[in-house]
Amino acid sequence: MSEKMSTKKKFAIPLLVLATILAGMLSPMQSAVNGQLGKTLHGDGNATAVISFGSGLVVMAIIILARKSTRQQFASIPRLMKSKQMPWWNWIAGICGAMVVFSEGASASALGVATFQTTLISGLVISGLLCDRFGIGVDLKQPFNFVRIMGAICAIAATVLVVSPNWQAPKVIGLAVLPFIAGLLAGWQPAGNSAVGKATGSMLVSVTWNFIVGFSVLTIILLIRMAMGQAYFALPHVWWMYLGGPLGLLSIGLMALLVRGLGLLLLGLASTAGQLIGSVLMDLLIPQLGAHVYVVTVLGALVALIGAGIAMIPSRKPNTLND
Repeated sequence: MSEKMSTKKKFAIPLLVLATILAGMLSPMQSAVNGQLGKTLHGDGNATAVISFGSGLVVMAIIILARKSTRQQFASIPRLMKSKQMPWWNWIAGICGAMVVFSEGASASALGVATFQTTLISGLVISGLLCDRFGIGVDLKQPFNFVRIMGAICAIAATVLVVSPNWQAPKVIGLAVLPFIAGLLAGWQPAGNSAVGKATGSMLVSVTWNFIVGFSVLTIILLIRMAMGQAYFALPHVWWMYLGGPLGLLSIGLMALLVRGLGLLLLGLASTAGQLIGSVLMDLLIPQLGAHVYVVTVLGALVALIGAGIAMIPSRKPNTLND
């Protein structure tokens, strides 16, 4: 019986890896949608992020309101915040996601999906290493060692490679900083979302709260800018430009299902591969995006994947948080 189970698992894992790669491609699709939305809104990442977060929030609100249990769990948030049972910064992790979507609207169309995703992932790799080192959102600290430092160096090298064709365009280089910073911030977002999920008893409630925080902050900033005459807001007339939020939600849901069969290491590697492969393919196959894929773009994506793989390797002797 156990032999049959192991045979099934042997054949199932490659299929799950393939499914995770395909699921990872949803992220560059989201970047492409939000990038084109941002282009329509004259590069206003703030307005773009409000629409993207708003569409995702509508979907999550329908899901939460449909069940009595999730309604009750969501209603417990004010009491949990008042009790101060967990650090306050866990409640504002949605700001990190807001920064990612903001950077998509402001820079994805100008940089190209492949360059955007590579710089974002590079920031995530470095952020993940720092979070592991200082015990942010993890049970065990992972001290720096030669291999993990090489992962960080690969991430930096990947960023340099993908932006190198634009050295003569300082504005484009400046835009590349946005997804890199967003990646640095987003590294600790899962820790905050996980803490909210544990406190409320539902990750669905946590994701909804994440969208509420991001949407609220972005909307307040947009309203202030509009009042000052520095921004103009208009809803797009093209239906698919509202898909940014739902695509992000679909990606989160699929990863939550796939992690059970693969574990975090394989899931992380396969999803990162999917993000980078999907990014390059989108820029190559959809000329309407207006991005040119250079050899160094592909090379940078490969280096970012290597860096992500190295960063996911645990240290031999992890330290406890009390060390």
